[in-house]
Amino acid sequence: MTDPTTGSLRVNGATLHYEVRGQGPLLLLIPGGAGGAAAFDGIADDLAAEYTVATYDPRGMSRSTLDDPEAEQRVAEHADDALRILDLLSPGEPARVFGSSSGAIAAVHLLTTHPERVERLVAHEPPLVEVLPDAPEHRALVARVQETFRSEGLMPAMAVFAAGMKKKGGDTAEPKAELKLPPQAAARAERTMANLPYFVGRIVPRFMSYTPDIHRLEALSDRLVLACGQDSRGELPYRPAALLAERLGTELLHFPGGHTGLTTHPAEFGELLRKAFRA
Repeated sequence: MTDPTTGSLRVNGATLHYEVRGQGPLLLLIPGGAGGAAAFDGIADDLAAEYTVATYDPRGMSRSTLDDPEAEQRVAEHADDALRILDLLSPGEPARVFGSSSGAIAAVHLLTTHPERVERLVAHEPPLVEVLPDAPEHRALVARVQETFRSEGLMPAMAVFAAGMKKKGGDTAEPKAELKLPPQAAARAERTMANLPYFVGRIVPRFMSYTPDIHRLEALSDRLVLACGQDSRGELPYRPAALLAERLGTELLHFPGGHTGLTTHPAEFGELLRKAFRA
């Protein structure tokens, strides 16, 4: 791996840690879940051969600190953080943006509110559950996760959350072969674990209650690529992207692996992402 140039950026209520590699047009990678900039270690160097690749830890995660550690989180503020990084690193040109999971939700909000700053967005499995016809069930799931977190702690809450992400009616898929994670992925597990209480307690309830502006997305569909993992079919994070792609009349792009294909299949994932931005 190439050592990136690192920096810090003051934003409203937080200080963001960001990393930059390569040269060329800007490509901003927005991580999801409890991950940070390190989530892209498996693809950033390859992409940096063609782009100036910027990654960062979302506010409250890893090295991006909150002024008030108890502050409520909002999708709009996380999207504004991404905008500030774009303004810093590509002030005169719109940028390519990739977002994964909750990071894709922030990226979708960025596109709808500041389309002039986004040349093309690839949004991988944004759990925009409010667009689904069974949205009330998923609101109830989020409430159960929060109650379990308060009454029983982190790991029982994560178990409830994980069960809710599976295919409706249970996982009927063939058993998947056990995957051996790349060494970098195993090494960052400790940091990801440290971020989990913040993710479960403050990111999950706010991001999974977010409703995108679908009419705005229809008007911007030429610069939005909705994407899913080919192994995620039927799972909760897959369904909103599939429904939105159908609603917008666009093709749903399938990446290798499942919701965490970025980690489990980095080489293939990075190559397909490069092709998606060239298209």
